[in-house]
Amino acid sequence: MASIQILIGSIYGGAEQVAEIAAARLRELDHEVSLNTYARPQDLVRDSNEVLLLCHSNTGAGELPDNIQPIYLHLTRDYPRIAGKRYGVINLGDSSYSTFNEAGRMLDAAFADLGAVRIGEPLVLDACSGDSPEALTLHWVNTWAQQL
Repeated sequence: MASIQILIGSIYGGAEQVAEIAAARLRELDHEVSLNTYARPQDLVRDSNEVLLLCHSNTGAGELPDNIQPIYLHLTRDYPRIAGKRYGVINLGDSSYSTFNEAGRMLDAAFADLGAVRIGEPLVLDACSGDSPEALTLHWVNTWAQQL
């Protein structure tokens, strides 16, 4: 059983809904999960054994939502000691924009640059695909949780 903190970056609530779906499934798999919609820099290091799951959307310009922006700025300006910290990424985007998935790549790269270790491949949910975000999230979480 792992302790998992889901850091949520959302503008209109879509990423929050996906985070809640992921959290519910992880709890069914006997993991301890907390949801954090307004993460602060100190939340990155509150528990050295805690796994972080980044669940966020992109703006049309490929930027991160305002409520997760402080985490990105902390990573890229203050260089917290998170080497070895395990994390996963769920990114919601819209492939009709040229900046599709850019925010996800930026946040993932910021974690990797500091030595954090990503678990599995990121889940990228495309609003234009017509696929069910819930079904894709549940499938991804099942696979991701096996790697914890």
